[in-house]
Parts: sequence; C-alpha cells; structure tokens
Amino acid sequence: MRPNVNILKPLFPREAAASCILPIRPAKIRDFFSKWGERGEVDLKDELERLIILTASRCLLGREVRDQLFDDVSALFHDLDNGMLPISVLFPYLPLPAHRRRDRARQKLSEIFSKIIGSRKRSDKAENDMLQCFIESKYKDGRQTTESEVTGLLIAALFAGQHTSSITSTWTGAYLMKYKEHFSAALDEQRKLMEKHGDKIDHDILSEMDVLYRCIKEALRLHPPLIMLMRASHCDFNVTTRDGKTYDIPKGHIVATSPAFANRLPHIFKNPDSYDPDRFSVGREEDKAAGAFSYISFGGGRHGCLGEPFAYLQIKAIWSHLLRNFELELVSPFPEIDWNAMVVGVKGNVMVRYKRRQLS
Repeated sequence: MRPNVNILKPLFPREAAASCILPIRPAKIRDFFSKWGERGEVDLKDELERLIILTASRCLLGREVRDQLFDDVSALFHDLDNGMLPISVLFPYLPLPAHRRRDRARQKLSEIFSKIIGSRKRSDKAENDMLQCFIESKYKDGRQTTESEVTGLLIAALFAGQHTSSITSTWTGAYLMKYKEHFSAALDEQRKLMEKHGDKIDHDILSEMDVLYRCIKEALRLHPPLIMLMRASHCDFNVTTRDGKTYDIPKGHIVATSPAFANRLPHIFKNPDSYDPDRFSVGREEDKAAGAFSYISFGGGRHGCLGEPFAYLQIKAIWSHLLRNFELELVSPFPEIDWNAMVVGVKGNVMVRYKRRQLS
C-alpha cells in the first residue's frame, strides 16, 4: 500500500517551522557556541554537523530524546550514517563491518523509540513535535502508523534534514569566507537588522535576511547534496530539447535528472561555475529563467522537498549567530567535493580560525 503523503504536509507550514526554529537559537545555538573559547581553530564541518543534529533532534525526535537520550541516539545515527555507502544501493546486505554496525544501530533505535511511543500512547499529554504527529497520523484507509513505521519515518526525516542542512551550512560558510564582498554584504545586513530589531531573532526577522538567503541558495546551487532525482512516468509523453530532439517517455518508465548538472546550465545561469548570490536578486532572478524548474536543489513538483522553508530558517539562524558573534577566517584550503558519499558533501576538514566579538 502506498503511504499517504498527507502525513508529512502538516509538519512544515509557516507556523510549524516557526514553532520549531524559534527555540533553537537561544536554547541551542547560543549554548552550543558558548563552548568555543575567546579565540581558536575548529573544524567547521564537524561543528556544524553536531549542531544541526542537535537542533534537528529538538524539532523532530521529541523532548524525551533531547533531554535524556541525545548522546545515545546521536551515536546510533552516526553508525547508521556510516553504513550508507554507494555500494549499499546495489548490495544493501553485504556482510561489511559498516553494514553490521548500521543494522545494530537500527535495532537499538527501534527499541528506544518503541519505549517512547508506548509511553506517549499511555499518557494523555500530547507533545508539539514531529514524533507526536507521526504517532497520531493515519493512512487513507484509516489505519494508524505502527511503531516500526514511526521509527522509520523519524530516521528518514532526521537524515533528510541533518545531512543536507549541515552540508549546505558548511559550503555557505566556506564561500562567505572565500569571497569577502559577500561576507561583508551579509555582515551589513545583520547590522541593519540589529539596528531595527536589536538582538531579537524570530521567524519574521529571519525572513528579512535576503542577502544571507541568497548566499545559502547559491551555495546549494553549486553543491546540491542529492545529485540524482527520479520520478515515475504516469502516462506516455514526449520531451523536445532546446536542440530540437524529441524523446518519447513511455508510461511506467523512470525519468531522472541531476541537480548538479541542471544547476550549472549556462543558458540559465550566467557564469554557472562562479559563486554569485546576486544572480537571485530582483531584476536578475536567474532561477526563473527557464520556468518553475530552473533551480531544482530541493526538487520540484508534487514531491519537492517539504522541509525547504525549515532548512533555510535553520541555516539562517545558525549563520546569523556566527556573523554577529565571531570573526571568521578559513585557514585550510577551500574544500573539495566528496563524490564518494551517498549524500554528496564536503571532503576533509574545513578548518576555521575564530575570534569572539560583538557586531556593531
């Protein structure tokens, strides 16, 4: 039976994104970076990976995991992550050490979430998080989700958000530190917002960060974590290319596109290999040059990424804090792309030298 996609739709409206993102900055982001000293060097990629799984767990996995079991769950997710290899697509059950650790981690996660789900069902108190939504969700035929299905949905949701957000956050920072003019523009925007709103950060203020938004979007254009998107054809149709070639697509066939390729098409994006956040500014809007699917880092159509608004809010919240509170300098070489990963990310360390300061 095909799952009802409506299970996920209530999770990402404006109000839901706001209710999740607002507690993150004061409660998590500030606390996380308070552990940094007055100055020093860190691996930005590693730091952002840990921060984003922490903030994502706050919104997705529920209070019980956040308050009592985060370290255990984080370690288990790490084993799951390392068990997702390119060869796993073709041979998911090869007797590899990484696969064995992955399967043990999946079993332990099932046991943890089963206890939490059972406890919630026995109580009358409902939490405001994704876990509760999954517990209460029903399929089209009225059947409720099982504990195993809820566990699978939670794992999928956290992987979807944690990987892509941490990768995009790292690329955004690397490009900002490489191109000082864009770094300065992002700083100026933060200064103006602080003059207008003080230190306050909420959903509406994050939505005013247009410069930072474009910087994130451009990093994501150049480095989409998912390099292949596939759809099933529900009817016969044909496609005519710009060169006049026509291809017939039969019903039932799989159609694939690559954001890594599509996002660098020169007839859509001027100087496509250059980092140029202003290509999305009013008057240029290159992401609309060829219609709704000119920019497909988040997919598109009915099965586009439901978490796109949340992802931008989360990354803005993190980078607005960093910009306001630290001087940052990239001290390692500009990172390379890790093409060997299932979710294409950043290869190696991204070493950053920081110094605390208050933006004024």
